[in-house]
Amino acid sequence: MNSSPNSKRSLLLVDDERLVLTTLSLGLSREGYIVNTAESVDEAEATLASGERPDLIILDVNMPGRSGLELAERLCLFDHIPFMLLTAYSDQDIVEQAAANGALGYLVKPVDIRQLVPAIEAALARATELYGLRKTGQQLQNALECEREISIAIGITMVQYRLVRKAAFELLRKTARSRRCKLSELAIDVIRASESLNLGD
Repeated sequence: MNSSPNSKRSLLLVDDERLVLTTLSLGLSREGYIVNTAESVDEAEATLASGERPDLIILDVNMPGRSGLELAERLCLFDHIPFMLLTAYSDQDIVEQAAANGALGYLVKPVDIRQLVPAIEAALARATELYGLRKTGQQLQNALECEREISIAIGITMVQYRLVRKAAFELLRKTARSRRCKLSELAIDVIRASESLNLGD
């Protein structure tokens, strides 16, 4: 068993050239990565649609039929899967399109494993950073929603019991404690109960 630090990282190589796929797949497997391959965008999409979630996709730009850039545009639909691009020649338009679609790296063929491994590791590190930022953003959004619901519940309690804000908040907090539930959960219950009463009117 390979004890390389890369041993648990999974890659999906997408390239229509079988020789490139075989060479890179063997080389990256020796480096300790788990490597799957696809020979077209359709095959790659079928793999992703089946539930496969690689840590990184290495995607050839120029392929017959649908290009790698077309798949790049759709990758945000597949849980923001990180990717980097390979291309046969350097082209500023492709670089700009790749960056616009969120590419984490860009290499011009032919590439060897010595070039590829540092690029993969840099892309994976950046992907981890971006995941952390998205997660923090979601947590912040959830916190703001909880805060909004608690504020609404305080307002409902103030009106219902003719209390000042501080007293209404204390009443909700004590009730949540006695029910052994979170204040945000109680707030949702208060809002729902109030909406039900309004519907009854």
